[in-house]
Amino acid sequence: MTTVEPPTTRTTLPLAAHAVGKRSAVTCQFKCANACLGPECNGSDNPTFRSIAELALSRRMLIGAAAAGAVVVATDAFGVLTPQAASAATTGGAVESHWGWNHHSLPFQPIAPVPASVDALTVPKGYTWSPIIRWGDPLFSDAPTFSLEGQSRAAQERQFGYNSDYLDILADRSGKTGVLVNNHEYVNPNIMFPPSTDAAELRRRGEVFKAAQGMSVVEITRRRRGTPWRYVVDGRRNRRITVETVFELTGPAAGSDLVKTAADPEGRWVHGTLGNCSGGTTPWGTILSGEENFNGYFAWAADTAGQKRYQASASRTTSTGWEAYDPRFNSFDPGYVNEPNRFGYIVEIDPDDPTSTPKKHTAMGRFKHEGANVIVAEDRRVVAYMGDDERNDYLYKFVSKNRISSSRKKNMSLLSEGDLYVARFRGDSPTSQIDGSGKLPSDGAFDGTGEWIALTRHGKSVVPGMTIDEVLVYTRLAADKMGATKMDRPEDVQPSLRTGKIYVALTNNSDRGKTSMVDEANPRTGNRFGHVLEITERHGQAGTSFGWSILLQCGNPSDPSTYFAGYPKDKVSPISCPDNLAFDEDGNLWISTDGAPSTIGFNDGLFRVPLTGRERGHVEQFLAVPREAETCGPVIHAREQLVFVAVQHPGENGTVAAPTSLFPDYGSTRRGDIPNAPRPSVVQVYRS
Repeated sequence: MTTVEPPTTRTTLPLAAHAVGKRSAVTCQFKCANACLGPECNGSDNPTFRSIAELALSRRMLIGAAAAGAVVVATDAFGVLTPQAASAATTGGAVESHWGWNHHSLPFQPIAPVPASVDALTVPKGYTWSPIIRWGDPLFSDAPTFSLEGQSRAAQERQFGYNSDYLDILADRSGKTGVLVNNHEYVNPNIMFPPSTDAAELRRRGEVFKAAQGMSVVEITRRRRGTPWRYVVDGRRNRRITVETVFELTGPAAGSDLVKTAADPEGRWVHGTLGNCSGGTTPWGTILSGEENFNGYFAWAADTAGQKRYQASASRTTSTGWEAYDPRFNSFDPGYVNEPNRFGYIVEIDPDDPTSTPKKHTAMGRFKHEGANVIVAEDRRVVAYMGDDERNDYLYKFVSKNRISSSRKKNMSLLSEGDLYVARFRGDSPTSQIDGSGKLPSDGAFDGTGEWIALTRHGKSVVPGMTIDEVLVYTRLAADKMGATKMDRPEDVQPSLRTGKIYVALTNNSDRGKTSMVDEANPRTGNRFGHVLEITERHGQAGTSFGWSILLQCGNPSDPSTYFAGYPKDKVSPISCPDNLAFDEDGNLWISTDGAPSTIGFNDGLFRVPLTGRERGHVEQFLAVPREAETCGPVIHAREQLVFVAVQHPGENGTVAAPTSLFPDYGSTRRGDIPNAPRPSVVQVYRS
């Protein structure tokens, strides 16, 4: 095997001409099938909690009711621990960062906001960056070197995939070897291929798109701890997972008539995974991936309540064109009407075994999963928190039936059985004080209580009129029936392994106040900038009641509707559209964004937010991604002063002939004076 050195490291490039950018319509088309332009999927008349806010409970009853002492099991069967898990295992419960309120293992001077016209990855003074791996880099020695003109399905199946999203960097015990795992959410055909109307060529490209999506597992190595990583060609664990990889359905809906197709009459084996957005890493060393905008890959009939709840209107064509030649992507075909029901799950893969069969866990529900993040409850059951990323959809959690053990093999079945819950929120302020302006109520906080409403219990449905397989295949309909609270696009949901508190990124909802009323958990009309919730479980992670408050109301600090946990607004960085969340070893929250160019006019970025002491709410920007790119999958190894992000869809507005970004190989060419294509990449940032 051979190792591949990162390209020449790069410091911040000079600023280009400044202009306010807009998120391109291509993201809406390719990523989520123009979900925001069509009719809303959630047509339920669920009350927002404004109508029951007068049940307000005293906020003081909930303060201090964190899930203190939450057990964190750190198995070494795989020899892999995230820094967060290791830190929590040694601190042993609900504690504040031992560094105190003003000490950080990863010191930096916050960068200024970067105008949306700038095509540079901008990092703090004293830091530099380099890509570890880029779209098209070969994972195996029999794979060709990347060539924009030479793309093929066979090549892409052996190369690193496109549009990187969820990321984790898992070091082995030595700290000098490890594995990188990355999701590949979707493709941008306009910057992968020149325009064409030839049917044969479009079909050939469609096969490339199948191979470019899914996931990559790549071995990595370095000289010593704290130094940059490089990836390994022909690594033992190297693997590509694509739209053709076979997955096993697990849980109560496996084998149901709702998931059987002409190609799989047993309803237990699914080819491929789609729309892989964020994810999570389990305490036993496996990777979870959320299948998000799966509906956009199918010719969609939308002629049943179940179908309409995932895509409100019919569509006979897709951006990939697969439905034209692959019948399983044509749900109008009677033999494949159930094929969409086989997507929209949490996927689990074993990065240590490239021959293993990945699983789709039906017990965790089917919706547009942003991801899933696991914590171990006091009774040693595992709890996964999940967001359904669409306007006015819901927040969920899953509690396993069985308990974590020292057997990695047994732990890998924990997510196949358990109880599924959906959240209902209540505010503690008078209705008249929640007016949609974002102004704080008289008690000085948007906060209240909530409950986890069971959808399944002990392997059975608790939703009137729905069977267990109906609940797990049409989870949105089940949550509608049980009166869940409509939220402003719940994306990443991260439990703090130090305190047991849960943090929810609510990216935005321009329809708040139109198709859903404002309420104390979603208090701004036309919420373009998003917010972050902090949840405290009242009776431990497996309990059914919680307290909550809004940590951040995002936007430009000059906007009177913004709020930064009480921290002075004149000292924080502007932040908009929170998407992915992560923690460092000191207990700080890190937030990556998706949508800042179209809302506050700056490139998306990565931000640190302390959660305790006098710095609570002090938002500081660490980096900004290049123009038209999204910041994904942050991984923070603070004590090694290493930060990792996945840079998705750089230059999404461009074309092959006229790219709008040259990230990450600035200045290089592929033929004569034709610039190279932008390449989604995994990037590491480290001290110069």
